[in-house]
Amino acid sequence: MEPYIDIHSHILPGVDDGAKDFAMSLRMLWQAEEDHISDVILTPHYKPMRRNLSPKTVIDLYNELERKKEEAGIQIRLHLGNEIYYSSEVISALEAGYAFTMVDSSYVLAEFSPREDYGYIRDAVYHLLAEGYAPILAHVERYGCLMEKKIRVEELYDMGCYLQVNASSITGENGMESKRNVKWLLKREYVHFAASDCHEDKKRTPNLSQAAAYVARKFGVAYCDRIFRDNAAALLRGDYI
Repeated sequence: MEPYIDIHSHILPGVDDGAKDFAMSLRMLWQAEEDHISDVILTPHYKPMRRNLSPKTVIDLYNELERKKEEAGIQIRLHLGNEIYYSSEVISALEAGYAFTMVDSSYVLAEFSPREDYGYIRDAVYHLLAEGYAPILAHVERYGCLMEKKIRVEELYDMGCYLQVNASSITGENGMESKRNVKWLLKREYVHFAASDCHEDKKRTPNLSQAAAYVARKFGVAYCDRIFRDNAAALLRGDYI
């Protein structure tokens, strides 16, 4: 069985609303390893104009987690990024190194309020693209402005925006509306990445295998491989999809 790659996680401890401490981080990494995940991108929240940990502090936490997971015998490879709450300050934060791209590539994982206006999201995508970044829209199934008028999804896709959905939405753990939204996206092959968006070790865990099995069964093995492995592997290499 080929392993999965998780591009969206909140396993780095004490940074955001994810893992509370290193002990929880290690439990989450054990869970990910048991779920046949080989690589995890740590994507703590970054919110411009808010109080964020310094880049040095985040890197120090990352290095300490690397040391602890090696001592624990966990084989998963860790990588660093951010889930960035978009604002007009994002480009300057990226350029100054306060916010991280995904694995030091041109990819940027961006999120918005679920109630955000479509014009704002579209303009943000355009702005990131114009500055040479490759935007990934986090958990696209959450945005009402896109799901209410799904032609807008096609517009973003055609612009060059990459779309990520949560595995828990595929399996129905986030409710039937999210599951219906994701099914529509999968059916049309608009999804580039499926990720866990894990936050802890009890409910929002790093689990991809159940969602992958569903996608393989309903939409084909090739598409499953693409959104759970191949596209993420290209991201890790810094390649365009």
